[in-house]
Amino acid sequence: MPIPEEVTGDEIDKDVRQELQSLPKTLAEDVARNLVMVARLLDEDPEAAYGYSRVALRLASRVAAVREAAGFAAYANQKYSEALAEFRAARRMTGSVELWPVMADCERGLGRPEKALDMAGAPEVHKLDKASQVEMRLVAAGARRDMGQLDAAIVTLQSPELASNSVQPWTARLRYAYADALLAAGREQEAREWFAKAVESDRDGSTDASDRLAELDGVEFVDALDEHEEDGGAARPTAEAGHEDETQDGKED
Repeated sequence: MPIPEEVTGDEIDKDVRQELQSLPKTLAEDVARNLVMVARLLDEDPEAAYGYSRVALRLASRVAAVREAAGFAAYANQKYSEALAEFRAARRMTGSVELWPVMADCERGLGRPEKALDMAGAPEVHKLDKASQVEMRLVAAGARRDMGQLDAAIVTLQSPELASNSVQPWTARLRYAYADALLAAGREQEAREWFAKAVESDRDGSTDASDRLAELDGVEFVDALDEHEEDGGAARPTAEAGHEDETQDGKED
C-alpha cells in the first residue's frame, strides 16, 4: 500500500521504535512507516488502517507492538475475533494487562457478554491503571445492557470516578454512559442532568452529549439556509426550541 514520502517512521512512539530495533534496519523502517499510517488513519479511515496493519503484520508478526496495532485496526473494523487473537498474542509477548478492557469488549462484540463480565471480575483488573479500570467499568456496564440488565448497568457505573468533580480524560465518556443508561431505564430527568454534566467535561468533543441534551430539551436542528427564500435574506435560525418538524422522523439514540 502506498505511503506518503513525508512519513519516515520516526513519528512512532519511542517504546515502539525500541521494539523494532530487533529487526534489520530497512525492515524496521518499513514496519514503522506502516504503523504510522495505522495510527493516522485508525479513526478517519479504519479500513485503510486495517490494510496497513496487515502489511506490518506480514513483515514483523513477532513484534508485540505490531500485533497490538493489528488488533486495534481489526477492532475498529468490528473484526472482533481477529482483534481478540491479536490482543492475546501481544499480551503473551509482553505480559502486560493493559489490553484487558478492550479484550473484554471484543467478547461483547462476539456476543459473549457473560465472558466480558467474568473478565471484569478477574484479578487482572486490579493491575490496571485508573484510566483502564474506568474503561473496564464501561465495558462491564455495556455487557450488563447487552444482557438486558439496565439497573445493574446503572449500578456498575456508579463509582468514585463518576461522583468526582475533577475532569479526567475519561470523565465525559463515563458521564455519557451513565446518562445513556438512565435514559434507557426511563429516568429521563436524571439522564438530562448527566448529559449536561457530560457536556461540561467533554472538552475535545469525544461524545455527542450536546446533541443528546438538545434532543431531550426539544431543540430541533434545521438547515441554516432556507431554499425557498427568494430575496436572499437572512438565514433561518439553526435551532428551534419547543416544537417538532412534522416532516422529519425523530433521531435515533
